[in-house]
Amino acid sequence: MSRMSRFSPRLFRALVAAVIGATALCVSTAASAQDASSMSCDQLWYARNAIYASNGYCFQTARARAVFGPGCFPPFGQLRGWERGRVNELQSWERRRGC
Repeated sequence: MSRMSRFSPRLFRALVAAVIGATALCVSTAASAQDASSMSCDQLWYARNAIYASNGYCFQTARARAVFGPGCFPPFGQLRGWERGRVNELQSWERRRGC
């Protein structure tokens, strides 16, 4: 029996979500330190979605799912105060740049 066959599909999905969440958290922390005014449209998109990914957002677009995976773990995209502020700032810059 291989090691992978020991994991139930539910446990495997939970492990994958945990790894994706931890990775996105590291990325979102780094992205939050970068000045949004100097970021390209792709960088703004990535920084914004990395914050959502670290909070388990259930991505629907093919682009986001390819980069961050499906997500879908608690708190399912619910953001804390500083995260909400950062997402608002990033979205503001996306609008200014016409992204």
